[in-house]
Amino acid sequence: MTALFNDIIFGPIRSRRLGLSLGVNLLPTHAKICSFDCVYCECGWNGEHEGQRKFNTRDNVREQLRVALLRMIAEGTPPDVITFAGNGEPTLHPDFEAIIGDTIVSRDEISPSARISVLSNATQLGREDVVRALSRVDNNILKLDSAFDDTVRLINNPQQSDYSVARVVEQMKRFEGRLIVQTMLLRGECNGTPIDNTTEHEVSAWLKLIDEIHPRQVMVYSLDRDTPCKTLEKVSREDLASIASRVEKLGVSCSVA
Repeated sequence: MTALFNDIIFGPIRSRRLGLSLGVNLLPTHAKICSFDCVYCECGWNGEHEGQRKFNTRDNVREQLRVALLRMIAEGTPPDVITFAGNGEPTLHPDFEAIIGDTIVSRDEISPSARISVLSNATQLGREDVVRALSRVDNNILKLDSAFDDTVRLINNPQQSDYSVARVVEQMKRFEGRLIVQTMLLRGECNGTPIDNTTEHEVSAWLKLIDEIHPRQVMVYSLDRDTPCKTLEKVSREDLASIASRVEKLGVSCSVA
């Protein structure tokens, strides 16, 4: 069953990709705000969670994060990473840049070994404040699930009518490799429409974009949690590894989870 994150600070959890992760949710604790409506989102469909659409305040985020970090240090279990994720797209927060600045200050003071990660769907890269903030974090993790607009509309259902993969790729290239591209690979169907971004047609086109962006790392993964669309299929680790090997032939590190 899909579920929301009910707190501003959640975890720590053992992340498949990042290690011991302390989560930060900038979005409402009883609603979802996202510029995508992905068929695989562990938080469910956007329309299922339309409670009070109020972002968590900068002050609350700063204070609760400091308390959590101090507790983890006192317990002898400092986090490997502070991860911005939660109930939607974190970069939609109007104070995102300032919150990242606060987080860097708290991290440096309390838990300097922790890395700061942001899991983003890359839809806000047209905002200079978001680009500046993402340029300051350790792990700028940006989603790219397909090279084709039509496939993105099937899998991610962007809420902007003018969403364009080509534009997002050009925006990603501005980071000059200082980013991680994260790609969910899946098969199956949703509402009777076939979905598969693992075909040769899909993968070869996606690899060309990875080569253009040339990130410092790619993360490929498949389903691990409940999804709002129940007719999706997890891609085998063998298939993921095969795709990862093709990424590494481009000179880009690729992890499989």
